[in-house]
Amino acid sequence: MSQANYLFSKKLKRDDWLIIISNLIPVFGVLFLKWSAVEVFIVYAMETLIVGLLTVLKLLITTFYQKQDNWYNKGTTTKVSGLFFITFFIMHFGIFAAVQTSIFSQVAVITPPGKGMLYFFFHWWEYINKDIGYMLGGFLISYLVRDFFPFLQNKEYKTTPMMLLMFQPYGRILIQQFTVIVGSMFLNFKLGVAFILVFALAKIFVEVFLNFEDILKKTMASLAEKSGKQ
Repeated sequence: MSQANYLFSKKLKRDDWLIIISNLIPVFGVLFLKWSAVEVFIVYAMETLIVGLLTVLKLLITTFYQKQDNWYNKGTTTKVSGLFFITFFIMHFGIFAAVQTSIFSQVAVITPPGKGMLYFFFHWWEYINKDIGYMLGGFLISYLVRDFFPFLQNKEYKTTPMMLLMFQPYGRILIQQFTVIVGSMFLNFKLGVAFILVFALAKIFVEVFLNFEDILKKTMASLAEKSGKQ
């Protein structure tokens, strides 16, 4: 099925509705509860960190059961420890998250005077207040119910390739990076509230209708096939 046909034929499931609801909570808060647009974008930046932490936890559980897995690189296949996948992910994903949060915090001017560019990345919990807690809670519940709990219930940790687990968050995170960084620019021009809904809808579209999981699985299958021919 082509991507276009997939978009128009997809029937929304429970997990999709969870994504939609969790992304509309900040919109509702800003429009009707007078939540700060700055705080909404802070939550979107923190969401990146939540996804990273849950991915590390999934990799740790998978490592406990699988011990090792295939690492594909330049047409070759190597058996490496799960700890290698975890270390690689923390370093690589950490760079993504650090760049995103640093650019956001500087452009949105939320870093305390005299603090470095990485202050938000290393002190994100200091920004959590009641409203941010509500929004973060919505995202966390969404991720747990539609992703982490099924991962445990279906015992996916016994069969899912660690390389697949490691790269699962990247499609979503690339969109979040764009959303948060561009959003911080609008905040600077006092237009954050006007564009909250636009960003939320764009994020929902990417997470619900763009089948990154299928694309990633096909890429992994292609890497495995090419490695097997060496």
